[in-house]
Amino acid sequence: MADYRAPLADIRFILQHQLNIQEHWQSLPGMEDLDMDTANAILDEVAKLVEEAVAPLNREADEQGCDFSDGVVTSAEGFKRAYKLYSEGGWGALSGSSDYGAMGMPKSLVSLVDELVQGGCMAFGLAPMLTAGACLAIDAHASESIKQLYLPKMYSGQWSGAMDLTEPHAGTDLGLMRTRAEPVKGEDGQGLYRISGTKIFITWGDHDMAENIVHLVLAKLPDAPRGSRGISMFLVPKFVPNAQGDLGERNAVSCGSVEKKMGIKASATCVMNFDGALGWLVGEPNKGLVAMFTMMNYERLVVGVQGVGVAEASYQNAVAYARERLQGRGIGEARLPHKEADPIIVHSDVRRMLMTMRALNEGGRAFYVYVAQWLDVAKFASDIGRKKHAQKMVDLLTPIVKAFLTDRSFEVAVLGQQVFGGHGFIREWGQEQYVRDIRITQIYEGTNGIQAMDLIGRKTLACNGELLGLLIEDIQQYVTTIEPAFNCAEYVEHMEAAIKTVQSSTQTVLAQIKSDSNVAGAVAVDYLNLLGYLCYGYMWLRAIVAAERVNEGDLCSAKRLTGRYYFQRLLPEIQSLAAGIESGASTLVEMDDEWF
Repeated sequence: MADYRAPLADIRFILQHQLNIQEHWQSLPGMEDLDMDTANAILDEVAKLVEEAVAPLNREADEQGCDFSDGVVTSAEGFKRAYKLYSEGGWGALSGSSDYGAMGMPKSLVSLVDELVQGGCMAFGLAPMLTAGACLAIDAHASESIKQLYLPKMYSGQWSGAMDLTEPHAGTDLGLMRTRAEPVKGEDGQGLYRISGTKIFITWGDHDMAENIVHLVLAKLPDAPRGSRGISMFLVPKFVPNAQGDLGERNAVSCGSVEKKMGIKASATCVMNFDGALGWLVGEPNKGLVAMFTMMNYERLVVGVQGVGVAEASYQNAVAYARERLQGRGIGEARLPHKEADPIIVHSDVRRMLMTMRALNEGGRAFYVYVAQWLDVAKFASDIGRKKHAQKMVDLLTPIVKAFLTDRSFEVAVLGQQVFGGHGFIREWGQEQYVRDIRITQIYEGTNGIQAMDLIGRKTLACNGELLGLLIEDIQQYVTTIEPAFNCAEYVEHMEAAIKTVQSSTQTVLAQIKSDSNVAGAVAVDYLNLLGYLCYGYMWLRAIVAAERVNEGDLCSAKRLTGRYYFQRLLPEIQSLAAGIESGASTLVEMDDEWF
């Protein structure tokens, strides 16, 4: 099994040449002093941490899993030390609010740090990921006293965070939840509640890596409206701190069991029981979904990043194996005539798999940084119009970055397994774990089908395609900046044709929905994939142009060739997707329930 190595060369190419990150940072108030030297130093340090302390834990931790005994969750061997190193390095404070002791770095940089941690060991990376999401929600919605008490210790890693949404009977439909919040009577209890109920699938809901765990719990007040309009968010700590932040008594929250899972086995997925636990309201009563989506939209980007990180590890493993495994002879002259066979990397089908893996990984990495740039603008820009424009782009692209990246990353992991043949199906080489681990990214934080429904419903039909128009405008504006000497006309033509296909499919859906309300659900996934391939095409166009501009070294040569592969072999997928959209919903609707 190959050792994981941070893909720093590709990351630096994306930042410096493909997405012009220096210009981006300098356009944001407070980020003017952030430069590539600082970014490179940060990336070098986190790469060292991941390669030396995190990635080596991945396989053995998967084998060992978490221990749950007498109500206590113990993390896999090595996780506690790695978490301590991560926290001491200040990595949990990289993106947080500087008002409470964090560094306030832009997401366009932090997302790359996220990828390295997730690529090294996804089960471990989930702990700081959930903490960062909880911090974001607290910072955006909690009272000042709560922020002062909790955020510094969460940024430092002394305390961790967890998100408690799902119940056994309430997954996507959160309006069905039964967890209750009863106000504590008395003047001293203002804003204080007793939380009772059971939550499931709570990632790192309990563990031994941090001294306290801060749960953000969705629950209903006694007089709450029915359905999702009656959901509130509460902060429920494992140990209740005093005003100075010193830990007090154990709260009435406990882990009932730890799930046995297909993947991410070293991550504790807990059933959490709240038995009248003390909780503090976060945000306004019955506005919990607003606070929750602040956190969820962050998590959805990072879930896409997770997929790319683990897919990168699968690719590295597959390349190393393909160079070493001797089987058969390539067409023509033998590559290794002094040996009995050639390495399988000479075979066309193996090269097809590796090229597809590389094209999807590098396209996905550039795309999530591109989305992170829009997040930066929406957060930091001083111009209101610019902020609103950026937020619209974030709204459109978030379901794509979550669903398309994870679907393609799972595809990459399966291809990596296929490169190994039978050896990819057994534990020894590590490829089967990547398939198992990535699989959850297509399910949690809103299944990919839900993401597709969000894209076509709220982000397309509800605005008559306005948001898509902003993306297309950005692509077309970029095309006007391409120097004629770079000989990119072929790829521009591919992009123009793809844009026309997407526009035509969008108009088809807008027309079909007027007479058939089933159309949205029937074509949603195809439509999301259609836009996903378009977005990757945009990233590869920018990569090819950047390679032409730099025009030196093997990396630029590989970029040009991989980009050409994407345009010739992968982008054409949009034609079959468009045909599926054109067919509408009839075959799905006409199938009688009893015929399934």
